[in-house]
Amino acid sequence: MHNNSDYQSQRKPRSAFNTRREYLEHELEVMAPRRWRMNLPGRDYRFEFEDWVPAMAATIGKVVMVAAIVSTFATQLGLSADFVTENVRFEMLIAAVLFVILVSGFINPNSNLPGTHGPLIPMIPLIVASGGHPMALGIMIGVLGFILGITKGGSLLARLTSNGVCGGLLLYLGFIGITSQIAKLFSWAEGFEGGHIAFVILIATIVMYAWLEHVKMRWLAIPLGSVMAAGIAFALGAPFEFITEPGIPNMNPAYWWGDDTGWQLGLPEFQHFLAVAPFAVLAVAMWSPDFLGHRVFQQLNYPPKAQKVLMNIDDTMCTAGTRQVVGSLLGGGNIASSWGTYIVPAAIAKRPIAAGAVLTGVLCIITALLGYPMDLAIWPPVLSVALIVGVFLPLMEAGMQMTREGKTTESAAIVIVASALVNPVFGWSLTVLLDNLGLIGCKERGKSLGHIGRWIIPGLVFGILCGVMAAIGMFPGVPPMLESFRL
Repeated sequence: MHNNSDYQSQRKPRSAFNTRREYLEHELEVMAPRRWRMNLPGRDYRFEFEDWVPAMAATIGKVVMVAAIVSTFATQLGLSADFVTENVRFEMLIAAVLFVILVSGFINPNSNLPGTHGPLIPMIPLIVASGGHPMALGIMIGVLGFILGITKGGSLLARLTSNGVCGGLLLYLGFIGITSQIAKLFSWAEGFEGGHIAFVILIATIVMYAWLEHVKMRWLAIPLGSVMAAGIAFALGAPFEFITEPGIPNMNPAYWWGDDTGWQLGLPEFQHFLAVAPFAVLAVAMWSPDFLGHRVFQQLNYPPKAQKVLMNIDDTMCTAGTRQVVGSLLGGGNIASSWGTYIVPAAIAKRPIAAGAVLTGVLCIITALLGYPMDLAIWPPVLSVALIVGVFLPLMEAGMQMTREGKTTESAAIVIVASALVNPVFGWSLTVLLDNLGLIGCKERGKSLGHIGRWIIPGLVFGILCGVMAAIGMFPGVPPMLESFRL
């Protein structure tokens, strides 16, 4: 078994390898991170210039996603744009110092960075309309997520998910993400009658990505694509200005949860926790397919012997749950999940979690304090291109790779259709049940799972999630059951 000294004794300098790819893969193979014990740069891992790629992508993604969640809350609650800016800065400092650097960088490099729960954004108006409170929502999500992680429920659900189901989910999420970003880019450009700018940027992005694939330097897609998109937009006359000045956000939780300061909501009461309960269950249910997809993406890009540096799904759930509770208690509006805009480019660049996590934390702190980089990160050309080439295109590629062999295409097709009908949680839970029962996919696989893995656990998960989704009105054409009870 490896110990701390093994990495230093087994690693070799770059000059010992014919290519940099071989060097990076060997680094992954000899690393042995220590879970929940101190890992130190130099002793347990090294910094490489490739680590800047996921760090840049993660920082851009963090600004964008936290701003999207907080601004959606602010719109529903009638809060100002200044509130959004200050809360995003606050959240970035909380995440960077307490969890990104400390946990993923030093204490447990097998835990992916706790990022932002994008799929929950469309539900925020419904959460507020139902009488939900941001702190109550955050605490409940965090507690449920931590329980799922500590009981190893996340890894259990991952084992019950076949390659076909996971591959179909990645294909769906990748395609939906790409089409969404293309639509947003054209919407931005047409706002100042510059639709041609969006077209030119996207064509250039396609050519750039194809060229990087050809020269096997796809890990450069995010920094190169972001710079290229910004350059083209500037050259063609797209409007842009820096408006967020340097500053430090209010760090006092009493300010954020005051009756007439910060959120202007005061502390939550018991009825607020009841109101957010269905949404919290659904949010944590979304974690399993999301976390599974991130781990699988690492497996597809890392060498087979690099098992020790793969993200641990349960540890990541515990970290994300703890981060959620702490962030909400302090006054932040973020909703946590596994950090996709970090782990996907990190896997492409063939880098472990730890080193890039430290750089991500540093960039998040600098961005939050300076302010100006936040404006550039959320500028649509930079944002959309970074997400397309850094997250959604690679997800589609990984999905295609997972559905090449065996009877995986049946399960992949069903999960895509079911996800399009309701949402990815419904698609995943339904298809796992059908797949494990042997109705689709590999018939022999289901027989090896036993009754518990074949239908009891998948059936319970599907039933509970359907009940939650029916209660809050997520089935198309079906009124929310909660309204019926209120009447």
